[in-house]
Amino acid sequence: MNFGVLPLPNINNITVVGSGIMGHGIAQISAMNGYDVILRDIEERFLDSAMNKIRWSLDKLVEKNKINKQQSDKIYGRIKPIVDLKDALVDTDLLIEAVPEDLILKKKVYSEVDQFAQESTIYSSNTSTLPISEISQLTSRPERFIGLHFFNPPQLMKLVEVIPGARTDNSIVDVGINFVKSLGKDPILCNKDVPGFIVNRIFIPLVHEAAYCLESDGKSMTQIDSSVKFKMFLPMGIFELADYTGLDVIYKATVEMYSRDKKVVNPHPKIEELFSSGKYGKKSGDGFYSYGDKNYERIPLSEEEAKQYDPIRILSVAINNAAWLISNNVCTKEDVELALKLGMGIKKDLFEIGKEFGYEKIINTLNQLQERNGSFYAPDPYLKSFSA
Repeated sequence: MNFGVLPLPNINNITVVGSGIMGHGIAQISAMNGYDVILRDIEERFLDSAMNKIRWSLDKLVEKNKINKQQSDKIYGRIKPIVDLKDALVDTDLLIEAVPEDLILKKKVYSEVDQFAQESTIYSSNTSTLPISEISQLTSRPERFIGLHFFNPPQLMKLVEVIPGARTDNSIVDVGINFVKSLGKDPILCNKDVPGFIVNRIFIPLVHEAAYCLESDGKSMTQIDSSVKFKMFLPMGIFELADYTGLDVIYKATVEMYSRDKKVVNPHPKIEELFSSGKYGKKSGDGFYSYGDKNYERIPLSEEEAKQYDPIRILSVAINNAAWLISNNVCTKEDVELALKLGMGIKKDLFEIGKEFGYEKIINTLNQLQERNGSFYAPDPYLKSFSA
C-alpha cells in the first residue's frame, strides 16, 4: 500500500460503478493508493452500506497498526459516494464497472455511461467471466476498453487479471497494467479474451470434475477435499472452496463459459441443482456442505482422510486446462503458476505437482476419460513435452 504515493500521471480520478463487495473493495484500495474515487450506485442505501463497510475495513487496519487514524480518515475522505451518474463521471480518467454479471444489465449501464463520460475516460470492467470483447461492443469506445478482473476480497487478494478485448489499443493495455501495479497488486496479462480468462478457466471446471468424482468413486466429500488440500496443495478442499466462492457465482460463470465454448467445462447437474435450490454455500448457510446460521467455520480435513483418495482425475483436468492456456498463447507457464498461487492459493507449482504424480499417468487418465466422456478430456499437445 502506497498511502498517498502519487498515482499514475494520466489517471487521477476514478469512478467505480457498483458498490457491492467488489466495487467498494476496489474503491477502498484505489483510495488507499492515492486516487480520488467516486463510488456510484443506483440508491443512497447501497452507498451508505458500502461506505460503512469501507469504514469498518479501515478501522480494522488501524486496529492492526497497518495504518494510523489520520491515514484512515484521509483515505475515507478520498471516496465520494454519488447516485447521479452524470455527476459521478465528471472529470473521470478511469471508469471501473463492477455491477453484477449480467450482460443485459451491463449493456444498460454502458449506454447510460456513454451519454455522460468525457472522451478521454478509459472504460474497464471487473467481470470474472464475460468476454471483454462482447462488453466493449456495448460501448462507443471498444479501443479504450480493458478488463481488470480483481479477486475477492480486493483489499487482500494480490492478483488482477488484465484482459484486452479484440479492439483494445495497446496503450490502454499498458495503462491497465501500470494502474494495477500502482495499487500494489500483481497484474497478469491474459493475451486472449478466452472464456474464464486464466484462473476461472482452471477453477470452474474443477468444481464440476470433483462432483463427477463424488458421484462415481464411492468416496466422501471430506475424503476428496482432504486429498485436494494435502496432495494438490490447495488452501482448502475443492467443495469447500466452491462453497466459499459461492455456488451462484460458479453456476453463472459455468453458463457463460459453456455457452461460448463447449470444450471449456463439462458441467455436472449438481451445480445447477444446488443453485436452483438457493444453496449458494457459505453465504446462504448451505451448499455442498451445510453451515446452518452459525459463523463460517473451516471444514475439518485431514491427511488421514487424504490417504483414502487419489485426486488424479481432478489434477489431470486442472493441468490439461492450464496446458491449453499455454499452448494457445493465452499466457505463459510462469503466468499460469503465479495466477494459481495468487488467485486460488495453490502452495506449489501445478506442473511440479503433475511431475510428482507422473505425466504418463495424467495423460492415460485423460485418454480414458476422453474415451468414456468425450473431447473435453482430450490431452493438450503441450502435455507431451512433459511425458517425453
